[in-house]
Amino acid sequence: MKARISVVTLGVDNLENSLEFYRNGLGFPTEGITGQEFEHGAVAFFTLQGGLKFAIFERGNIARDAGIGQTGRSPTEFTIGHNVASQAEVDAVMRQAIAAGARLVKPAQKTFWGGNAGYFQDPDDHLWEVVFNPGFLPED
Repeated sequence: MKARISVVTLGVDNLENSLEFYRNGLGFPTEGITGQEFEHGAVAFFTLQGGLKFAIFERGNIARDAGIGQTGRSPTEFTIGHNVASQAEVDAVMRQAIAAGARLVKPAQKTFWGGNAGYFQDPDDHLWEVVFNPGFLPED
């Protein structure tokens, strides 16, 4: 297996609400919901930098597709990191997310490792960290 992740799919409670948040609130590019003609198949894909695909799929449909029982929300299982190029950009992205309907978890602040970071949760409680890390500057 190569050290690569091609698609990240988040389980959501309401596909339309999450599409609104990511497309209109955060500005992620998408063609909208596809697969609605299939029972349990509706999904939305977003194309991110570097070729990564980001998808949202209803939680019950993920459980059904994988053949496992659906579990409750657990925002501490993982975080999604969004690296930016400056401390000011951390603040700007945090404001954008909150304006789009995210819930502020931890305001952006200096970190012990010399950067700046804050946390928000999307409408489905997924935990996002917005980070300025001088050692991990994004390629824009």
